[in-house]
Amino acid sequence: MAGLQGKRILLGVTGSISAYKAAEWTRALVKEEALVQVILTEAAERFVPALTFAALSGTSVHRDMFADNPEALMAHINLSREADALVIAPASAQTIARLAAGMADNLLSTVVLAARIPVLVCPAMNAAMYHHPATQKNIRRLRQFGYRVLQPGSGELACGEVGDGRLPEWDDAREALLSIFAPSDLRGLKVLVTAGPTREAIDPVRYLSNRSSGKMGFALARTAMRRGASVTLVAGPVSLPDPPGMEVIRVQSAREMAECVFARAEQSRVIVKAAAVADFMVDAPAEHKVKKSDDGLQLDLVKNIDILAELGSRKKARQILVGFAAESRDHQQEGMRKLQEKNLDLIVVNDILGSQSGFDVDTNQVTLIDRNGSHEVPLMSKEDTADQIWDAVRAMLAAGDGSPFS
Repeated sequence: MAGLQGKRILLGVTGSISAYKAAEWTRALVKEEALVQVILTEAAERFVPALTFAALSGTSVHRDMFADNPEALMAHINLSREADALVIAPASAQTIARLAAGMADNLLSTVVLAARIPVLVCPAMNAAMYHHPATQKNIRRLRQFGYRVLQPGSGELACGEVGDGRLPEWDDAREALLSIFAPSDLRGLKVLVTAGPTREAIDPVRYLSNRSSGKMGFALARTAMRRGASVTLVAGPVSLPDPPGMEVIRVQSAREMAECVFARAEQSRVIVKAAAVADFMVDAPAEHKVKKSDDGLQLDLVKNIDILAELGSRKKARQILVGFAAESRDHQQEGMRKLQEKNLDLIVVNDILGSQSGFDVDTNQVTLIDRNGSHEVPLMSKEDTADQIWDAVRAMLAAGDGSPFS
């Protein structure tokens, strides 16, 4: 499962104005059905009361290492033993310095010192404090300990200054958490993914395109990165934000996508072409806006380059090429035909007529087809579908590019 459902997250909140955002993170974790326990430092409680986190997490908040109740006995040991990951957000300069020195003078620092689970540190402070040599030295020290330290966001800070020091966005922290829990079975693999539609100009205002949202391609890129791959994402015009931690190249037309893909294909071990490239382009786009006319509009269309077929003809030994086919009927036959004609190793066929699969929805139901067989993937989220596709690719890699379905 691609999400955080059932994961036990220990959230340490320290003294920063960004502590209020930790409350939002708590809500986001609970919404994903993660089990959240919160540790508040004394300074953090000056910004956000414990009752807020208790209400959002549905559990009591841990504050005092010497609390006078049986549940608090050995809390610094038990809390980390009962969690899957420890997130410190916001991590103030003081807390980072304390952890780098190996101090254990409050509940949070003691829990971190006793932890045998992954630790994710999310700094938040004034830009000058963040860039101070002492803070940078402390961050390097934490990374040497094996902790994962996120880069803070950049922009206007609470003090009115502009620079690095904002608490990282929740989406970035979520990706880091998901990477912690994901298998590392694609580590070191260079992966190229395409996503979204293309736009073929009619005039400076109008264009030909399709309904692709890019969600499937972006899910493939994100899940590959979580599993350790080095990912390049070539995306057509979509409204999705760039996934963190990878090279993202934005294009408009099929020709632009082809240029970017062909320039990077030779260095890629796995290529997944999930983009819905326009089959046709206007032969001669107008330089100026075409005016309305009672006579209608006639367009002369010519075929676009078939990027997937060209990749198949150029495919190197041991390179894996995965294609997509959006079909409304004869799924198996069309999928097998395209697999063979375009020299693919795997094709993903989805039914575009399904109300919960295909374009601009968050779920998908696909059939994976290779030269020796097929596998029906039931309806699930696009991120879970992406993991199923990567499982099939990983099986091919392990079998020397053989079939996972034979």
